[in-house]
Amino acid sequence: MSLRNRLVMATTLWREATDEPLPKLPAGDPAEQIQEFELRVVELLCREATPDNAREVADKTWDLVHDRPETDPVKRRVEACHEELARLGRRELGE
Repeated sequence: MSLRNRLVMATTLWREATDEPLPKLPAGDPAEQIQEFELRVVELLCREATPDNAREVADKTWDLVHDRPETDPVKRRVEACHEELARLGRRELGE
């Protein structure tokens, strides 16, 4: 059930962020496939972020990982993304 919820959240974020079709992932372990997809979603959202939507992107990406351990690769990428988003947000404020 946890993997299904993760997939639904990542798919929703992907569809909100782009008109591109869902990425094709190589066959393999479902948990690894979902993790790879989540990483792609986080990359897409962070890459497309602007000063105007940086806070929204931060909130959405945090929703993916807030309850995961610190060692989770997706959580670590989200935390790095948040540092980038904070810089974008400061630019909006003229800092």
